[in-house]
Amino acid sequence: MTEEKQSVMEGFKAFLMRGNVIDLAVAVVIGAAFTAVVNSIVKGFINPIVGAFGTKDLEKYRSCLKAPCETNATGDVVHGIPILWGSVLSAVLTFLITAAVVYFLMVLPMSRYLARKAAKDAKVEEEQAVAEAEEIILLRQIRDELVARRGAAHGGGGSGSSA
Repeated sequence: MTEEKQSVMEGFKAFLMRGNVIDLAVAVVIGAAFTAVVNSIVKGFINPIVGAFGTKDLEKYRSCLKAPCETNATGDVVHGIPILWGSVLSAVLTFLITAAVVYFLMVLPMSRYLARKAAKDAKVEEEQAVAEAEEIILLRQIRDELVARRGAAHGGGGSGSSA
């Protein structure tokens, strides 16, 4: 039973030390911080722009399916069926802003970097292949020269071999 507990703990330790678990943890922490940034952009920038055309808070945009919609002092609906399309609009705008920031500040620069790195690596590999091909040609020339000198030293055309 002790060996089983030890192997379970070793497995758990190996799981935690894998790179993708740590990457996921970092992504969650950064995502939480990024959510605060996006929410502040929506509340401090998008909502005032929308407020120039109507109410400042998108959450207040609603329609009533069964009119009239009445709310009490706490904001709870007491009569009617409200459709809260302002909340949906706010969530969609938050998503679009988040997606745009992630794409333009993270994905696009990283893909450009990776493309440049791949092109550089391909160029290095091509140059290495050319150098190896030239080296092979040079080695063949050296071999042929040594074979020719060996043949000349053994009297011309003999096929004698000396080890």
